[in-house]
Amino acid sequence: MSELAGKLEDLERRFVDAAAQAVDERALDAVRVAYLGRSGEVTTLRRSIGQLPASERPDAGKVINAAVERMEQQLDRAGSQIENRVFEEELAQEIDVTFPSIEPATGSIHPVRRVLRDASAYFERHGFAVVLGPEVEPDYYNFDALNIPPTHPAREGFDSFFITNTLLLRPHTSPMQIRTMQQHQPPIAVVAPGRCYRRDAVDARHLFQFHQVEGLLVAEGIHFGHLKGMLTGLCRELFGSSQTVRFRPSYFPFTEPSAEVDTTCPKCGGSSASCNMCGGSGWIELGGSGMVHPNVLHEVGYEPERYSGWAFGFGVERLGLARYEVDDIRRFVNSDADFLAQLS
Repeated sequence: MSELAGKLEDLERRFVDAAAQAVDERALDAVRVAYLGRSGEVTTLRRSIGQLPASERPDAGKVINAAVERMEQQLDRAGSQIENRVFEEELAQEIDVTFPSIEPATGSIHPVRRVLRDASAYFERHGFAVVLGPEVEPDYYNFDALNIPPTHPAREGFDSFFITNTLLLRPHTSPMQIRTMQQHQPPIAVVAPGRCYRRDAVDARHLFQFHQVEGLLVAEGIHFGHLKGMLTGLCRELFGSSQTVRFRPSYFPFTEPSAEVDTTCPKCGGSSASCNMCGGSGWIELGGSGMVHPNVLHEVGYEPERYSGWAFGFGVERLGLARYEVDDIRRFVNSDADFLAQLS
């Protein structure tokens, strides 16, 4: 045992001298590896314990462990001294206060949020109220009140996420149109932005979780021309003053007549047959619109003979694709910091 103690004393003395001479963290780590590493001198001593008498082996292990603990403490002290020395050297350096500083990284509004905000602001300036509602709704507000009974084939097209037999994640923000009409008498003018869910396969143009902005105007004497004027103004607000809008006949159970809404391609303006945004068609599809169906007005207690109205629903990510000339809708949700900074 006395021989082992002598070897440990010599090893510790040499370790302390080596640690004190280390000039930086790399050199100090080399000392650690040489003495305490897997193939270091302490490991060699541990392997020699087997050559001692059986009665001395337990005490030998304790002695070595105590020495290792003291060496590790010395490592920590040497590391602190090196860190303090480096800090003092940095403080001693001359600082040029006129040198340009590093510009701090700042956040920005997400492009989808910006489109939602700007679209809502456009309608607010025209007297519309912004209404928000729950993302989990009964099927009555999602379908029945919108002239989509349980047997209607259009109901299958929404391919919704049902939570119970009657509750589901809303596939559109139209429930807020129904709730608003049930709570207020005409005239009403509201815009309903929010998150929606559909069981769509994710690709460059579809997400299973997305955002919509819907609008509704009901009063006496409302006609399709009012709808065209408002949506044309919205497109010019979002995409620029040169935008035009076209309405293609379509079918929706909750509007009659119904129309799909397209705007001129913001990238090529309809002038390029090889445009990768519009595919050479010159138009970008935004969503659906139309005059509120008389059955919907009747369901909320309005008189279809007296009141008329229009409604529309646009996908906000679709608006973002056109506004920012983005080729894939998934880029809005991939959290790519460089991409978001570019659109900021």
